[in-house]
Amino acid sequence: MYVCTVKFLKRQNTMKRLFFLFLTFVSLSASAQTDLQSRIKTVVDEGKRLYRSEMASWYGTDLFLGNYKTKANVGGYFSYTTKEEVSKCIFFSKAEKPNVIGTISFDKTFNPELAKIDLNEREFTTLEIDLYAIRKVALATINTDTLFKKYSNTDLNLIPLVYNNEKKVYVLTGPKQGGVVIIGNDYLITFDNNNILTSKKPLHKNIIPVPYAGKQKDGTEIVSTLHSHLPETGDIITSTDICTLMLYEKYAKWKTHKVVSQKYLSSWDCAKDELSVMTMEEVEKMKKNNDKTEQIR
Repeated sequence: MYVCTVKFLKRQNTMKRLFFLFLTFVSLSASAQTDLQSRIKTVVDEGKRLYRSEMASWYGTDLFLGNYKTKANVGGYFSYTTKEEVSKCIFFSKAEKPNVIGTISFDKTFNPELAKIDLNEREFTTLEIDLYAIRKVALATINTDTLFKKYSNTDLNLIPLVYNNEKKVYVLTGPKQGGVVIIGNDYLITFDNNNILTSKKPLHKNIIPVPYAGKQKDGTEIVSTLHSHLPETGDIITSTDICTLMLYEKYAKWKTHKVVSQKYLSSWDCAKDELSVMTMEEVEKMKKNNDKTEQIR
């Protein structure tokens, strides 16, 4: 009886350990999934914020220069989105202590006909002081630091962000010619609360020109494109990727763009502006199931 009891207790303890390990695995899996969903939300939110800033700059520049007469007085511009979801492109003077000389405001549609043009001179707001300061440092940095590469027929575009208690400037490469989307050669510069530069790094270490309005061998239009990420770029799509796709997807007439890494497949829906992410294990399972289906047919 004693021997049986010992065996039973051992078996019971083994079952408890297995059950504990199972719960730990479930907990870790749930935690990993929660972390992934949080990262997806962050990258999409920031990508769309970058997009709104660039759209305000695109249309704001045309509207301002078409209405402002003293061009020699223009020192530069930058854009940002307010808490009320109004996107503003502001222009500042060349003075040692510049003032705002023009404010172009857009709603979510970015319809130029609905834009508000204000050419009254005023002082920077508190937010604009920070945006101007980090943009100024970032501009001096990209013009002197060999980390930042410049290619022919492209421009480096600065997007300053002060958001969620973070201060940073993204640097994107934009094409000077139509018919091409530039993926990569993008950078992130971060700052502390005193607008002092704390770090700078490339996001994609290469540059990928992706032509659009192209056709496949059978003559059908290319509606889905893809690029891959090295581990140092990250295992899901970047906010700069999303910004670039949103800027050009309608011109390119793409339906989807995919980003492949060692761990995940990120799929950006260009019509809905939504992101889905699958593990590569899930992708392989789907591929095997599709192969089996084809064999049955």
